Amino acid sequence: MSWKLRHRLSQALYLTVDILAAELVWFLFLSFRWMVLDDRVTSFDEFFAPAFDFSISYSYHPIVLFPLGCIIVYYFAGYYLRPGKRRVAELVLNTFVSSVIITLGAFFFIILDDVEVSDIARYYKSVSVLFVLQFGIILVARLILYSAYQARTLRETVIIRWEKGMTEKQLYQKINELFPSRKQIAIEPRMYDILTGAARIIHIDEAPLIVVTEPKMADWELVMKRTFDIMASLIAMIVLSPLMAVIAVLVRLDSPGPIIYSQERIGLWGQPFRIYKFRTMVADAEQDTPLLSHEGDERITHIGKFLRKYRLDELPQLWNILKGDMSVVGPRPERQYFVEKIMVQAPYYCLLYKVRPGLTSWGPVKVGYTDTMEKMLQRLMYDITYTENMSIWLDMKILLRTVGVLVDGKGQ
Repeated sequence: MSWKLRHRLSQALYLTVDILAAELVWFLFLSFRWMVLDDRVTSFDEFFAPAFDFSISYSYHPIVLFPLGCIIVYYFAGYYLRPGKRRVAELVLNTFVSSVIITLGAFFFIILDDVEVSDIARYYKSVSVLFVLQFGIILVARLILYSAYQARTLRETVIIRWEKGMTEKQLYQKINELFPSRKQIAIEPRMYDILTGAARIIHIDEAPLIVVTEPKMADWELVMKRTFDIMASLIAMIVLSPLMAVIAVLVRLDSPGPIIYSQERIGLWGQPFRIYKFRTMVADAEQDTPLLSHEGDERITHIGKFLRKYRLDELPQLWNILKGDMSVVGPRPERQYFVEKIMVQAPYYCLLYKVRPGLTSWGPVKVGYTDTMEKMLQRLMYDITYTENMSIWLDMKILLRTVGVLVDGKGQ
């Protein structure tokens, strides 16, 4: 079974359990209110009983809306991003915060508009019961799943230990070989790593490790980043479709050859994918050995010079972003040929594989087009720094800088 299929099945299992647990929570909450209001559990009457009729319990809408709302909150909290791979403390915190949000949402959108309330104190005590049920039942269900998946997660973790005489280049070569397996890769830390806080405890019974494959963004930030990618690429493709149509005609009229040029690049997890651009060079510009473009490159067409100047040749990559091959902001992907050349001098290039490559990033903004190996190495340092400091706020700043680059026409 492929990794992608296993991942989807895990997400489907977590989703199913959450839906069933949410339905159970809502059913128990309705039962509580009905039993209390009907004086069937008199011992709870003074403490929790709300002073209003829960007539909405006879409607099917909350039975559908409540689980749906729960799933939406869980999704944006990043719960389904890495099923079974987060620590217990993260699991409890994620469940607690999600339960608070869900309870408040149910309060304002379902319970608040029930009927007129005469006893505010009992009203809020009733809501507290919903939170206890929500947090308790969901947490128990998640801990059961966590226990079931923990053994598999540990099996899928590859730990690289420092051997006698082992160099950093050899270490990164091993990491580079392991990345396409999509397994969690961890390194046994040295004392410097422990003192600087790079080492983390994955399992309480194991020694602290440095996890190489985890991006620095929190799960909820990664979900927001991907959601932004989908919305931004979709809207941009629609809004810019007239401009892209004009560019397509100009490329066709300027020189013979295809309008769209595709090329294999290396992306997330070190996996190859096809990147798309408007063709800016003459057909068959490269024969055998890949070449970097440079200022005054005779292979670039007349319209190609204009497209490169304002980075308009990159517009077809909006499709790559929508598909999930790329992100709006992320390290620029390279061809395997140049990746191998870079890794001779910078074997840590493989650390970029833990994030999606992007349409723009700090490296391209600071360095621009990379027409020499020195510039490629310089851009790599910016990109590595970006991956170690990823945040939604940093992405926004990079996007603003990119707009400035486009307006100034600093492309090549």
